[in-house]
Amino acid sequence: MDCQSDGGWTVIHFTPPDEPVNFDRDVRQPGIAWLERNSVGRPKAYWNLSQYKSALADGFGNLCAYSAMYGPVGTVDHYRSCNSVRSQAYEWSNYRFASGWINSSKQDIDDRVLDPFQVEDGWFEILLPSLQLVLTDAVPHDKRGIAQYMLMRLHLRDDERIIRQRREWYRMYQDGGLSLEELEKKAPLIARAIRKSAVQGH
Repeated sequence: MDCQSDGGWTVIHFTPPDEPVNFDRDVRQPGIAWLERNSVGRPKAYWNLSQYKSALADGFGNLCAYSAMYGPVGTVDHYRSCNSVRSQAYEWSNYRFASGWINSSKQDIDDRVLDPFQVEDGWFEILLPSLQLVLTDAVPHDKRGIAQYMLMRLHLRDDERIIRQRREWYRMYQDGGLSLEELEKKAPLIARAIRKSAVQGH
């Protein structure tokens, strides 16, 4: 996760975390052997070994790849699901860190949602005071349909569960419990919305 400053705006961009040492030994190779023995069934979850879940969380700054909010007790999301692309079940490059309920909502839709590594900064923004997540004009025309579908399928726009999360982070900032810099690390899209509001004089 790189943080860059551009004219007063803080831009957060997820970059694929490096594959951990011993991942091949502990996850990929046992996983490939399991797939060779089992042509059907849910692949054995070697990826849930604590050190690799922790490494994935660290690589995403403990932010859910889809909601962009702090959630250290997250899950390993297979961007290409185990059901649709079994060969990717044990590939580190296929893993994204995600909140459990959002991961469950995604299920097997795979490329019908945007890959968090391919989303560009500024494609989405949170509106204040509603805290709804919406597309911006920066989303390329050929990706607007899939981006809008993702907002609805993963309940990212205005589902009460996610609004409650955003509301709590916003409240903590308003009450002085978090500085804007601290909020940036926990809920960067909310921090960006606050900065935009300040620039506009709201």
